[in-house]
Amino acid sequence: MTDKRRGQATAVATALLAGSAVATAAHFAQRRAPNPRAVTSALELTPSHRGGTGTPLLLLHGIGAIWRAWSPVVPYLEPHHDVIVPTLAGHGGGPSLDPGVMPSLQALVDALEDELDKLGLQKVHIAGNSLGGWIGIELARRGRAQSLVLLSPAGAWRSPRRIKVQTVGVRFSLGALARYSHRAESIVERRLLRWALLAGQVAHPHHVTRESLVTYIHASGQSPVVEPLLQVLHLNPVDPLPVDRDYPVRLVWADRDRVLPFKHFGSPMLERLPGAELIRLRGVGHVPMSDDPARVAELILEVTAEVDHAAMSTESIDRDA
Repeated sequence: MTDKRRGQATAVATALLAGSAVATAAHFAQRRAPNPRAVTSALELTPSHRGGTGTPLLLLHGIGAIWRAWSPVVPYLEPHHDVIVPTLAGHGGGPSLDPGVMPSLQALVDALEDELDKLGLQKVHIAGNSLGGWIGIELARRGRAQSLVLLSPAGAWRSPRRIKVQTVGVRFSLGALARYSHRAESIVERRLLRWALLAGQVAHPHHVTRESLVTYIHASGQSPVVEPLLQVLHLNPVDPLPVDRDYPVRLVWADRDRVLPFKHFGSPMLERLPGAELIRLRGVGHVPMSDDPARVAELILEVTAEVDHAAMSTESIDRDA
């Protein structure tokens, strides 16, 4: 077997195992009667969070997630920025897409751009994870970015077969969660099942609270855009950003990313971001915000602080002129 075919076989096995873990967790939860004394409360599914002071910073989550995926990082950012964290359209607790609008990447970008217009914000700092990173790239392409920090963004690949396999695995996993989302409290009662659900996404599953996991599972059952999105996202990769741009780009890739390994997805993404700074983040998984929130915040703030300082210096020169 060639290295290429061996890699594809590994990708197939990884995707199927990820989906099987979710299905197994759901199966056990379905058979097991709830323990009233062990039930974990869910957090409210709300459309967004906004807090802090300073220049505006938009945080974007991945497919099937909600704004609360950024909760561990937000306290580090709010002393420096007006932090805006929406749940993407069609995701649990988020706004619905307009009737007649087919789910697509550009439809989600349109919805976010409309929200920025309503808030009176032309340009914002943007940080996005996974699908949120791809959306951040498209917002930047439309002239909405002061800076761009991308955490294992989706949108680039070398092998159409590999991205299709990965997409099938995600569809299987999220589909199983959606079908059994009403059993969320029972699922999280067992430590092994909690680990099975989180191990593919994060490097340290124990950092995710049971309350948060219950909320994420509930949200999966209220995210009608996810399935149709996963049917089309792998058809067209992200277009390269222009070389001549007026905002910095930092690409951050987790060294334990099992969803989008750097070799197959990060390297081709870097080629589409000419001039971007690459940082390999150690000890974290595909969704690094709970694995190491302080370091994730630091990587964002380094970029935004440099941009804001340059803007203030320019304004000062203009006033003195």
